Amino acid sequence: MSHLVAVTPAAAELIRSLRGQHGPLMFHQSGGCCDGSAPMCYPAGEFRTGSSDIRLAALMVDGVPEPVEFWISRAQWDRWQHTTLTIDVVPGRGSGFSLEAPEGLRFLLRSTLARRTNDLPDEPRQP
Repeated sequence: MSHLVAVTPAAAELIRSLRGQHGPLMFHQSGGCCDGSAPMCYPAGEFRTGSSDIRLAALMVDGVPEPVEFWISRAQWDRWQHTTLTIDVVPGRGSGFSLEAPEGLRFLLRSTLARRTNDLPDEPRQP
């Protein structure tokens, strides 16, 4: 895992399942108005990141052969930079565009206060 983003066992299980169905995956967390705590899961490269996005982590999930990139809008990261983020799964309907939508589950981002000496990822990556 990353020191900025973690994955619960339930989320890892769903990621493995979605990886088997859709191939390599990515997450994007926007600061959108509707559900700011729901990271969206896409096939890798399907969501086009822009200059206002940063890659927080390349997550290593057991059973997934490649890293799962986690992107966030810079504006959202500015608000959450004092936290450690954890991708979790809860029952419910995901967003229509996120891959877990038909599974009866949805990804949820939980945050906890963290102490860090830097505010950005070790190697922030612009698209």
